[in-house]
Amino acid sequence: MIEVEVHNSLLRFLRSHSEPRWPHHLTMARLVARALRLGRSALIQTGLPASAYRQRYRVSYLMPILMWPDPVILVAPTPLLEHLQEVEIPRLQEWLQTERPLAKPSKRIEIYSHNAAGRGLMLADPQSWLAARLAGNSQLHNNIPTIIDGVDDLEVWTRQQLTVGLEPADWNDLMESGPMLADAIREARVLLTRAVFQHPAKPDECYLLETAEQNILQGLFETIEQNPGIPPAWSNFWQRWNTNGKLRWAQIHRSAGSFSLFCAPVQVAEVLSKIWSAVPVVLIGGAVDVEQKAPIFRQMMGLPELTSVKFSPDRQNELIQLYIPNWLPLPNTPEFQGVLMEEIRTLLLMSASVAGLTVLIVGDVPLKARMAAILASEFGSRVQVEKTEVGENAILVTGWEFWREHQGELSAPHLLAIATLPLPSLENPLVTARVAFYKEQRRDWFRLYLLPAALNELQRAIAPVRERQGVVAIFDSRVIHRSYGQQILAALSPFARIDYLDTTWLTQA
Repeated sequence: MIEVEVHNSLLRFLRSHSEPRWPHHLTMARLVARALRLGRSALIQTGLPASAYRQRYRVSYLMPILMWPDPVILVAPTPLLEHLQEVEIPRLQEWLQTERPLAKPSKRIEIYSHNAAGRGLMLADPQSWLAARLAGNSQLHNNIPTIIDGVDDLEVWTRQQLTVGLEPADWNDLMESGPMLADAIREARVLLTRAVFQHPAKPDECYLLETAEQNILQGLFETIEQNPGIPPAWSNFWQRWNTNGKLRWAQIHRSAGSFSLFCAPVQVAEVLSKIWSAVPVVLIGGAVDVEQKAPIFRQMMGLPELTSVKFSPDRQNELIQLYIPNWLPLPNTPEFQGVLMEEIRTLLLMSASVAGLTVLIVGDVPLKARMAAILASEFGSRVQVEKTEVGENAILVTGWEFWREHQGELSAPHLLAIATLPLPSLENPLVTARVAFYKEQRRDWFRLYLLPAALNELQRAIAPVRERQGVVAIFDSRVIHRSYGQQILAALSPFARIDYLDTTWLTQA
């Protein structure tokens, strides 16, 4: 069987190469080989961040893919595909002494028909693959096994693909397409501009469309829908609005006196479920769910019952030192920021003799800027804000998004300090809209949406620290004082925890 052949080949390869240590190489390779042979879908949680190209687990799925005699599609972000094509795949092919046909990464949908009838490996970025699958024009690829690496971001990829927008220039296109309706279009635009610009200014300038604003658009669409020459941007927007487009918002460009409109689905499960029913998939992510069978993730992604495996970090080689003081004020209290600054300053002073990167994750944008300024006045040029080109002993102050996207480009930190838990903020209107959707469905919006999002972000954030068994400090006392704290601690396992500053930890990390 293919599982035995893959197991033996990978074992010989690992013995003959100085691969990074990972205890699950052979198990994962057999799982992928089995999924290919049986045509059954599987979900594998590696416990490792997918953003780092140096990751250890990729040889475990590349080996069965390259040994499988039939077509396979591999879906991953473009930078990773380029790395696999230039580095990982050639060295495995050389060792296997095979020359498997390979379709090059491309953003063109045509990639999926390039070698469908052959025996090659097809590489695809998520956007092109989703576009092809969702357009329903990829019938040739039904039943071709598909490996998706990095499914921690699958919901984001899908919602981005399903989001449609109207830019300021689209209004002019609409008036040109129907001159007889130009006055009605112009009037609707004036009314909508007046309504949108009544929202008070804020940093992100993102606002959910209120009922009155939606009614203006609804009336406009009813006026223009009989126009056979309606521009594609408007017809696409109207189609999304009427089908699965309950997430509707405006982005204001105040200096230009204009705005953009967007429409997207609140949930992507219904759309994705049609893909899973047509093609066997192996979904590979770092930590998409706390539970092995990933019930919440499967529900959000519309996944049926499937083989689910969750690899845990190796306690001997990937244990982190976890510092959570239990006396800190809660983040929403006036005292929190002052105490936080003193704690972080003390941490930095105590670990000054340790060589290596220090990362401070601060989700609050004003607090991030204030903290960076205060620390720079004391620690000088060591302090950098959201940069990838930093010194060996830099203190990197960053938000969650930057760290998630760029951690693979930086060395593993010896100290990672987290100001507050990455719970999606209800001040974000798109988060508010999703919470409202859960409330309408009478579902637990915190347990099914906010908490899983925070756990996923946390596990991805600390994964690089495990490489050097460093220190993670969390200054959000809700981990201790809230009932969901136990789930957070379970997601951070394995760790050795203390609630006081231990000089030994900080000088030996």
